[in-house]
Amino acid sequence: MWTHRARPVNASGPPDRVVVIGAGMGGLAAALDLATAGAEVKLFEAQADPGGKARRVTAGDRTVAAGPTVFTMRRVFEALFEAAGERLDAHLTLTPAETLARHAWPDGSRLDLFADPARSESAIAEFAGGAEAARFRAFSARAERLFAALSPTFIESQKPGPLAVARAIGPRPGLLGDMAPGLSLWRALGRDLRDPRLRQLFGRYATYVGGSPYLSPALLMLIWHVEASGVWLVEGGLSRIARVLANLVAARGAEIRYEAPVAEILVDGGRVSGVRLADGERIAADRVIFNGDVGALAAGRLGAAVRRAVAGVPRRARSLSALTLTMQADASGFPLHHHTVFFGADYAREFREIVTERRLPTDPTVYLCAEDRGADGAPPEEADRLLAIINAPADGDLRGFNEEEIEACQTGAFETLARAGLTLTPRPGALMRTTPATFERLFPATGGALYGRAPHGMMASFRRPGARTRLPGLYLAGGSTHPGAGVPMATLSGRLAAAALLEDRASTSVSIRAATPGGTSTASPTTGRTRSR
Repeated sequence: MWTHRARPVNASGPPDRVVVIGAGMGGLAAALDLATAGAEVKLFEAQADPGGKARRVTAGDRTVAAGPTVFTMRRVFEALFEAAGERLDAHLTLTPAETLARHAWPDGSRLDLFADPARSESAIAEFAGGAEAARFRAFSARAERLFAALSPTFIESQKPGPLAVARAIGPRPGLLGDMAPGLSLWRALGRDLRDPRLRQLFGRYATYVGGSPYLSPALLMLIWHVEASGVWLVEGGLSRIARVLANLVAARGAEIRYEAPVAEILVDGGRVSGVRLADGERIAADRVIFNGDVGALAAGRLGAAVRRAVAGVPRRARSLSALTLTMQADASGFPLHHHTVFFGADYAREFREIVTERRLPTDPTVYLCAEDRGADGAPPEEADRLLAIINAPADGDLRGFNEEEIEACQTGAFETLARAGLTLTPRPGALMRTTPATFERLFPATGGALYGRAPHGMMASFRRPGARTRLPGLYLAGGSTHPGAGVPMATLSGRLAAAALLEDRASTSVSIRAATPGGTSTASPTTGRTRSR
């Protein structure tokens, strides 16, 4: 599983000149695989540090994690490091979390879920009764079967179509029932579980990939299996992973430039020829990997010549954005864990406000990461460094939510926490807000969408672009591409982009060597057709 290898480039010719745009997880993974394979790699990043959405911001006199915080699918990263001849544990300190997350409701009830399935089942039995614990066990088994079937055939593969997935499921007819085609995640959870609080808890996994549980397919229940398979706490946070990857990329001879935004992808003779930086410098390249939201390409932000290389995401198909609060604060009244979710009272109203009415929720669910609380949840000696995430519509390019709307949502978030017993007192000058408009400025042409296309409907996953584009020499990586959003998926997308590039390079080399004296390319013996990328 996850064994993509960085194959050496064809030794009979010069190394490919590859430009990678964006030092997010996908761009870094692609650059590492390609540099390991011997390509001449130049990586350009608009910000001052690597990581993309895995970023940190200053709140008061300390920095606070302001991006993704949950580390899962460890094997994805182990395979990436192994392909580069490294060991993950030699570069990162990872502590397994016995408690996956703590959950709290307005009625004062709480539930912890654990890495140990038996402990989770016992906790649910105490929380909602033995019958519900048995239903949870069956639900978990379904999620595991779905993940096992779709991981090799969909997640790890170059953008398969519906027929490929159907063929994989065909020999196992019971999987079709597990998938519950035609049912939303919310409806499927109503079939599987009886306690409305558990339905709310497992429905939140749709938001992990930017969707509403009322519109996302039941298939997303497999995300629960991903989390149940292990969550790790990363010393230094997820941005630390980006810094380590950047160091490995540079150690393999690649050039990395920060604060070097790319203004245009250059095209010559119907294929990519390089990039132009914002300062006017032109960099020649044989191939380019774009590690950014596909909306930026489709909107012409990287030049008119590449805007038709990939389809954009319609505004109504965008994933969720967020209002985030990063702060130093004194916390009391509630035993915070590293990951804690505080649910609002009316989930249906919350998503109606966000998705249908396109406004900030008034009674939001709040995810809170207390980054200084380790695996035991013990409070720090200083104030907690906290990241609060509140789902929001991705309309940052259409409207900037005014101060009154933002304040009302923030007040609602603190009330959600207070109903569960948590009192937060931010330190003076140590609370920073990021809105959908801010995310639009950071990630242009997205409206602030943090996950690319929303996972709404059974076909949504197939509408994400794969690594290859319509333009020869241009490849895609990142959370808006296949296999989807989230740090491990974005990392896989970068590896898939590198693998596609190397495959196309090798195929093209075979075709060139087999060309007739008149210069007509012959079909590749491995693909049966001429490859131009």
